[in-house]
Order: sequence, then C-alpha cells, then structure tokens
Amino acid sequence: MINILMSGCNGRMGQVIVSLVKERDDVKIVCGVDTYDGISNNFPVYADFSNVSEEVDVIIDFSNPSALSGLLQYALKNKIPAVLCTTGYNIEQISEINTAAENIAVFRSGNMSLGVNLLIEISKMAAKVFGSDFDIEIVEKHHNKKIDAPSGTALMIADEISGVTEYEPEYVYDRHSVRKMRDKKEIGISSVRGGTIVGEHDVIFAGDNEVLTISHQAQSRNLFAVGAINAAVFVADKAAGNYNMSDLLKSRY
Repeated sequence: MINILMSGCNGRMGQVIVSLVKERDDVKIVCGVDTYDGISNNFPVYADFSNVSEEVDVIIDFSNPSALSGLLQYALKNKIPAVLCTTGYNIEQISEINTAAENIAVFRSGNMSLGVNLLIEISKMAAKVFGSDFDIEIVEKHHNKKIDAPSGTALMIADEISGVTEYEPEYVYDRHSVRKMRDKKEIGISSVRGGTIVGEHDVIFAGDNEVLTISHQAQSRNLFAVGAINAAVFVADKAAGNYNMSDLLKSRY
C-alpha cells in the first residue's frame, strides 16, 4: 500500500483524486494539505506542510504555485518523492524544482493524461520521419471558461516536436495579420473556445497529397486524476531525479 499526501485535496482535481483513490487497493490518502477547510474528508487536512505527522510515501500536488516552497521543504526533509501536477511555475520555481530533484524523485508534467503523452510520443516519431516535407499544425479546443490560449498542453506538444526537428521551428499563433506563404519552419498553433469541451488536441502533418492527423479527446477530468495516481505509484520507489510522463509510458512498453 502506498501512502499519499494529497496537496490541494479540497480543490476540484484534488477531490476527483480523493474519490478515485477510494476505488483502488494499492494506494491510500493518509492526509492532505489545503488552505481551504470547507470540505470534510476521511483523513486529516492541514493548512501547512509543517504540521504533517503521518507516514507518507509520495506527494501528489494539484494546488497552486505558491505552495511549492513549503512542499519541497517538507519533501526534502523527509526524503519523499513528489508528483507535481500544478502548472504556472516561474523560472525561479522551476530552478527550485530541479535543485530538489538532485535529492528526491520529482515527477512533473504539463498534462497528466496518458493519452496526451502518447500522442506526443507518436507526434515526435512522425516529425522525425516526415522531416521538413510536412507542415505541422496544432489545433486545441477547450471550454468557454478557459482563460489562457493557446493551452499549456498545445505548447508542450509543440516544444516536444521542436526537440526532434532538424530545424528550429517558429511558432505562429495568428495568421490574419500576415499575408505571405507559409514557411516550412513554422508550427501553427490554433485555439478554439466553446461550450463545455474538456480538451481536444489535434496534431496535423500536411504533406503533398496526404495528411496525417493525430487526435486526442479528453471526455472527463478524471483522466488527469488517473494519470496523477499512476505517476505516484510509478515514482514512489524511484531514485532522485526528474521524471515525466514519457518515463511512465516507457515503463509500459
């Protein structure tokens, strides 16, 4: 049994994870950390990591970037691996995470979906095969309440593809103001906002007389929670270092 500390346990995603953990027999949430105390849980919830006394094997964090320092201090002091699902870290915080990973296992991904990360791996393979002969476009769709555009996942996909191309790609987010032919080195990124779309991402490879489209649809936020729990199980016994969903996928094939 793996004992989990759920950071951000009273948030939307935290509560989804709490619910899903109850259905499994390999993991258990033994305590939580959250500044909001308006929800009743079947485990103790603390406002600060310094108050935690339970025996913890791994931390899952779905909270806020402001909680990072306290989380890492606790994790380093107690040599506990951490799964960081929170996004929006600044450059200094990313440096703090990398420094912590020299002493503990840190699992971090901009998207905890196994499917999205498999889409990324397949897209990287396609980019290597097609080279500069195919134009690359990424289209992401989300609900009408999402504020940022493009999505962090779309940028993550673009960054991963950029890491395997023979050229340095240029990201193009809006074409209406530029009247010119598309450059071969571009990666176009387009955003759609509407209704209650949880999240859809298409990676389009367009060549002469053929098009390959790799698609992923998130139909429930539960998939991100499942990915976080699987990541916790994966990293609980790992040595110090940085880990991501690519490492988890490779352990499965």
